[in-house]
Amino acid sequence: MKKEVKFSLPPEIAFDEHKLDNFLRKKSGLNDQDILNIQLTNRSIDARTKKIKVNLSANLFINEDPVSLIEYSKEYQNVENSKSAIIIGAGPAGLFAALRLLELGMKPIILERGKDVRTRRRDLAAINKEHIVNPDSNYCFGEGGAGTYSDGKLYTRSKKRGDFKRIMEIFVSHGANPDILVDSHPHIGTNKLPKIIAEMRESIISAGGEVHFDAKVTDFIMEDGQVKGIKTQNGDTILAEAVLLATGHSARDIFELLEDKKIDIEAKPFALGVRVEHSQNLIDSIQYHCSTGRGEYLPAASYSLVNQIMYNGERKGVFSFCMCPGGFIVPAATAPGEIVVNGMSPSRRDSKFANSGIVVSVDEKDWGPLYAQYGNLAGMKYQQAIEQQAFREAGSTQAAPTQRLADFVSGRTSKSLLESSYQPGLVSVDMRNVLPEPVGHRLKYAFKAFGKKMKGYMTNEAQILGVESRTSSPVRIPRDNETLEHSMVKRLFPCGEGAGYAGGIASAAIDGERCAEKIFDLYG
Repeated sequence: MKKEVKFSLPPEIAFDEHKLDNFLRKKSGLNDQDILNIQLTNRSIDARTKKIKVNLSANLFINEDPVSLIEYSKEYQNVENSKSAIIIGAGPAGLFAALRLLELGMKPIILERGKDVRTRRRDLAAINKEHIVNPDSNYCFGEGGAGTYSDGKLYTRSKKRGDFKRIMEIFVSHGANPDILVDSHPHIGTNKLPKIIAEMRESIISAGGEVHFDAKVTDFIMEDGQVKGIKTQNGDTILAEAVLLATGHSARDIFELLEDKKIDIEAKPFALGVRVEHSQNLIDSIQYHCSTGRGEYLPAASYSLVNQIMYNGERKGVFSFCMCPGGFIVPAATAPGEIVVNGMSPSRRDSKFANSGIVVSVDEKDWGPLYAQYGNLAGMKYQQAIEQQAFREAGSTQAAPTQRLADFVSGRTSKSLLESSYQPGLVSVDMRNVLPEPVGHRLKYAFKAFGKKMKGYMTNEAQILGVESRTSSPVRIPRDNETLEHSMVKRLFPCGEGAGYAGGIASAAIDGERCAEKIFDLYG
């Protein structure tokens, strides 16, 4: 017999398998001889009041085996001798596009400028310890893209544009914890993602697809308004039925290549700001209304904040971005001479720090006439200039410019800094010398507002690190709404975050699948 149930339970019951089993047995009137299989279908935490509850939905299978929640099967046809499509970039959009092409019977050829997920770790260590940035292998470039060494959050607002559940099931079939199918805010963890990404690569190769590393694309082969293939920095020429462009939001050389070849691109707004770091205990105490710690059952608390701030007669939103409970701040620069920070969390979220991007939307009014000479690349050049200014202000290493939070709001340079999860080190600076005036002004007043919303948040026991600038692409690559091809170049499919059509792992994966389907429909 199967029963569908919903309950709101205390954390100590909801997160303890034995106690939850006992509770559901009593509620269902079962005896000790009955076999109960509990299949959770949804789980979320309600911490709006001091009496915290966990909302659970579940299927109860009484004296029978549960039916699997997973419909996806990791069985791919061999495509070694099929028509092929080139995929530039092995991030979420590229990998999920490749897997979808396999299902449809088309051969994916992935070209990744960076290294495989294991070798890539050495270059990350070089950034953290030696302050050496490899432009082709870093926290943004390499197998899995920026998502591999990130928090692994799988939230998206793009569910109407694709099958979100299917994306989750593909992750699970390649080794992710099945809890991501249940939790309202699914999360994999930076320590788990590399193995999952490697499993995806193995699926692609074993079915006849190709994955090439250290294969930076330097040119497109064009003929009669169509892209026929690509050239790489190694001198290779590869031809295919179509080219899917999934290079991520930081591939500035690709944006410049498109501009040089007169292939339409557009400057687009993005968000810019800082990463704020608190102790996780402080965030727990605020969100869970406790002073003695969250206990053994509740996960590290997160938050989501937004406020509208006026500057020179224009109101803009300031909002939290990529909040990482129990996480770390990492150096995400993609070239020497710049400072970029980002956040990530391990699966257990057991760091003693909590961090989040706090960012402001910026557009052509912000970069203005000073960058007009760069045309469609104006936003990108503005972004780059701020990252280079942060590098200079902090002493021209990967140490991050930093200021205590209350000092920043009060306009004081911090005499000392706090312990931090950011490994390359910190340098005390006045962040007004790093951030553009409109951004700094809006951040200042937003932090004041956030302090009123979350009592204790606005404190000198927190600090801000700069700059958080790679929130999304500063360039959009226009495409046809129906075919998803570039608006002026046939067989070229702009895709994912780098093209301006996604924001995060899940939405990029969904967009990758959509583009793969269009490639197959048109040219497969």
